[in-house]
Amino acid sequence: MNDRLAGNNTHMALELRPNCECCDKDLPPASEEAYICTFECTFCLDSARDKLGYICANCGGELVRRPIRPAAKLVKNPPSTVRVLRDKPCAPAS
Repeated sequence: MNDRLAGNNTHMALELRPNCECCDKDLPPASEEAYICTFECTFCLDSARDKLGYICANCGGELVRRPIRPAAKLVKNPPSTVRVLRDKPCAPAS
């Protein structure tokens, strides 16, 4: 078993940000509608699909579905409570 699976986690876990940066929709840790880029910019499914075409509004990277952290792992690795909102309208970064 590798160190991470054994609980010897030396790597940072995903932040699991609590909201969509475009519309401020709540995105709890178990949400199947949360999409992220490699920088963890976070968007809801509606914004990712309809407004952004699955392209991050901040970096231009691909938006993919955020993995769901098992509930038991949230105790030692809780989700972020910091809400991030864009100050500009949401559109794919160019």
